[in-house]
Amino acid sequence: MAGAITNIFIKVAEGGAMRPVNLAQALAKQGIEGDANIGKRRRQVLLIEQETIAEWGLAPGAVRENVTVRDFTLAGLPEGTRLQVGSAVFEVTGDCAPCEFMDGLAAGLRAKSAGRRGTLCRVVTGGTLAIGDPVALAVPAAVRD
Repeated sequence: MAGAITNIFIKVAEGGAMRPVNLAQALAKQGIEGDANIGKRRRQVLLIEQETIAEWGLAPGAVRENVTVRDFTLAGLPEGTRLQVGSAVFEVTGDCAPCEFMDGLAAGLRAKSAGRRGTLCRVVTGGTLAIGDPVALAVPAAVRD
């Protein structure tokens, strides 16, 4: 089942504001063009479910995610899982570990967000991300043929 991108954010600087955009470029082996995490190995892109942040009473972008999705479960996806996000392919590198920042958003949120803080990915194949684009498990080339 496919989900959809509801929000896209670019972190302008480490610890800086998240800038909402309607369209972004994912660069292979780099991350989101213009984002402060560009070039990192493990944390190139952070995705989270809209349903999760709504449950916590937070607005999109509050947990500093790059991509908010709806109708697609990211939490718990195994490392190495590939996702088709817009025209890009991402590979899951692991769950984002909750930190003190979460408790700054709401008391007790760090503990409550364990295993649901977001999913870290690296960009395997670059492409365009736009609000409304589909999010789904990527089908390996051997299966498509």
